Amino acid sequence: MALTPLDIHNKEFSRSFRGYDEDDVNEFLDQVIKDYESLIRENKELQNQLAAIQERLDHFSNIEETLSKTIIVAQEAADEVKTNAKKEAQLILKEAEKNADRIINESLSKSRKIALEIEELKKQASIYRTRFRTLIEAQLELLGTEDWSSLERMEVEQP
Repeated sequence: MALTPLDIHNKEFSRSFRGYDEDDVNEFLDQVIKDYESLIRENKELQNQLAAIQERLDHFSNIEETLSKTIIVAQEAADEVKTNAKKEAQLILKEAEKNADRIINESLSKSRKIALEIEELKKQASIYRTRFRTLIEAQLELLGTEDWSSLERMEVEQP
């Protein structure tokens, strides 16, 4: 069991004939009591500081552990977001390719339809030109006939 300042203070020594001077011993014991009390107080303060530091260390250890877990979770979340973004990008790309193919096919179909319409219009224009030429030639032929000349003469003679 540890010695306390009270134990030192209450300690009594037996007296002997040629023993130590009682006042010197008491004075020395008083000094030992003061120093011992000071050391006990200092020890208690150091224990309290140690406990506070240990508590802070535990707190920071908990924070470190929490931060480590948070970083791991954040990394996993970032990896998941990255993976999902890649998948979404691939889906968007496939959709865009499908739309591009559809647009190209529609454009080709429309261009074929327009080409057919152009060919039909060329045929109709050719037919129209041929009929118009035939009509003009028939009218010129009609103008060149004698019946027309006789009509002109009749008109000139009447007035």
